[in-house]
Amino acid sequence: MFENFTKDVKRVNGVRINYVSGGRGEAVLLLHGYPQSLVLWHKIAPKLAEKYAVIAPDLRGYGESEKPTTDSDDSTLYNKRVMAKDMVCLMDELGIEKFHVVGHDRGVRVGHRLALDHPGRVKSLTSLDVKPTLEAFDEMDSDLAFAFFHWNLMRQPYPLPETMIGNSAEAYFDFLMERWCATSGAITPEAYEIYKRQFCNPETIHGTCSDYRAVSLDREHDRVDQGQKLECPVLLLWGANTKKRPGWQSGKATSMLDTWRTRAHSVEGRALDCGHFIPEEAPEELLAELQAFFAKSASR
Repeated sequence: MFENFTKDVKRVNGVRINYVSGGRGEAVLLLHGYPQSLVLWHKIAPKLAEKYAVIAPDLRGYGESEKPTTDSDDSTLYNKRVMAKDMVCLMDELGIEKFHVVGHDRGVRVGHRLALDHPGRVKSLTSLDVKPTLEAFDEMDSDLAFAFFHWNLMRQPYPLPETMIGNSAEAYFDFLMERWCATSGAITPEAYEIYKRQFCNPETIHGTCSDYRAVSLDREHDRVDQGQKLECPVLLLWGANTKKRPGWQSGKATSMLDTWRTRAHSVEGRALDCGHFIPEEAPEELLAELQAFFAKSASR
């Protein structure tokens, strides 16, 4: 896994960030989501590295990166503005000024904030299976609340979600992975074993709950910037197979494209015939979409 990639850890923005890197060319920053880690990209990163310089980190609180804690409000450590700064500082350490951002799940939320706070750094943003945070909550209906039960659980005060998830961590993890994946065999046994080991670490459970709990501050930041549209082009891809996760793409506004068009000047995209884990369920389609999108972005 990640053959010909370099694995390293750098201390940036006050935390140790684990990452892998490989390839040459325009830089592409790959940001994973919940409940996974940088391993999410193992099917497409080697192919991307044939034409691009690929950097795939573990977000703070996830995988092998540091999981900071505080006795006070963890939203100060896990809001998306701070997590986006981690990534900007990492790219600074690597000497990379501008780069494409590809995010999945939580990685999109970090990438969106990164593009808002540091617009000159981001060449393009790709969003995989995510509505913007503010809109997801403002448009939430009973179906979306059902699909996003984990978010409504994890934003509860410490230590309730940590205790409930921690008491049955393996069962909870298995449930999420089974329900959110619509493609049999998409997640390899090797990847699954790594994900499960990393997730069932009590520090990861706390870090990920802190990430979700920070939504109150994230929404404040997003509301301030609600009228600020991204200047970089946005590619939007989402999993259309929601049979095992009904309500996922619902809400008062059902169009993913229309929702993102309130947040960016240039938005394109489509649904893919898969579940939530697009990089593992539809890697070839994703790779083709990314390569075409990056080429188009370079010609703008």
